[in-house]
Amino acid sequence: MSGQSVPSLSATATADPGGPLALPERPRVLVITLRRLGDALLTTPLIRSIKAARPDAEIDVLVFGGVAGILKGNPDLHRIITMSARSSLSESLKTVAGLFRRYDLAISTQGGDRPTFLTALAGRKRIGIEPSGGSALGRWIKRRMLNGWVADRGDVHRVELMLRLADRLGIARDPAMVCPAAASETGVHGAYAVIHAAPMFRYKQWTAEGWRALASHLRASGLKVVAISGPDPAERAYVERVFGDGIEIRQPEWPVTVALLKGARVYVGPDTSTSHLAAAARCPTVVLFGPMDPRLWGPWPVGGLSRPWAMSGTIQNQGNVWIVQNPLPCMPCTLEGCERRIDSNSVCLDELSPARVIAAVDQALTAGNAWRA
Repeated sequence: MSGQSVPSLSATATADPGGPLALPERPRVLVITLRRLGDALLTTPLIRSIKAARPDAEIDVLVFGGVAGILKGNPDLHRIITMSARSSLSESLKTVAGLFRRYDLAISTQGGDRPTFLTALAGRKRIGIEPSGGSALGRWIKRRMLNGWVADRGDVHRVELMLRLADRLGIARDPAMVCPAAASETGVHGAYAVIHAAPMFRYKQWTAEGWRALASHLRASGLKVVAISGPDPAERAYVERVFGDGIEIRQPEWPVTVALLKGARVYVGPDTSTSHLAAAARCPTVVLFGPMDPRLWGPWPVGGLSRPWAMSGTIQNQGNVWIVQNPLPCMPCTLEGCERRIDSNSVCLDELSPARVIAAVDQALTAGNAWRA
């Protein structure tokens, strides 16, 4: 690239103490996202935007160990670095030593202390998130550690927040989420639907009766039903209790999950990382929302959102995504169930009727062919 014009990659923000960020040729970039699977997947539009602006960049991502699989095979990434969610002092020091000033640009996708601190250590230039919570002093300290920032006021979708980081870099937005690499075979033949009935937490769980009614409807529509779950034996046991012996149950690794989603006529599941992945895989995706706010966490359809999701409704549709809710007056409470703990039930989901979910599924099946590209 010597002698050629290098695309700009700059970061600006209101009261930005560092001004524009000029980067060298073949810059090394680190993106830090220390949350769960879905959070990591929702950073991929930012990563894709950077790669599109600077194809010469080597982009690494730092995630927790159990999260790496949902990014494996992402063509925009040079390397996936992992750390423990509960690192010992020696592990933390090893991570710091491995990152220290190795990057031309480091980006924190969260406003927490740990990701901001690691960003400040890793990057010669740094941008990140200014959180809405915490003390004014704490926010001021974090701003001083960065060359640019985006304010998180808790009022926009997570992907929109990531794309605002692209704005701060002075690059064009690319709203596409990127799936991990897909397997070449699924072992499933004929037309089929994928159901994900077992979320990690009880408060996102729909009723067993509802799932059985949906499965019966899908089979009556001529579709084979494949029920998937995570690797936890308790999740498989739950799915077996719900469906019995009449449905194929899988606990696939991410590559097979992606392949299954790409080939499915429809996917139905709760508010989980798998539902975000289904939307990214261009599958007609029906998602059951309970306490959480879809304005912030609704699945991101192919091509992005033309308008924000509403906070509650019966059936909402944008692109290849349908959100189904039972809009009680308390929704969205954003609490972990009615008893405010992860093993609590959520009345909004307990009382969500199979008929409403089936209506959304029928809409998705009718419109599904438009998303087969």
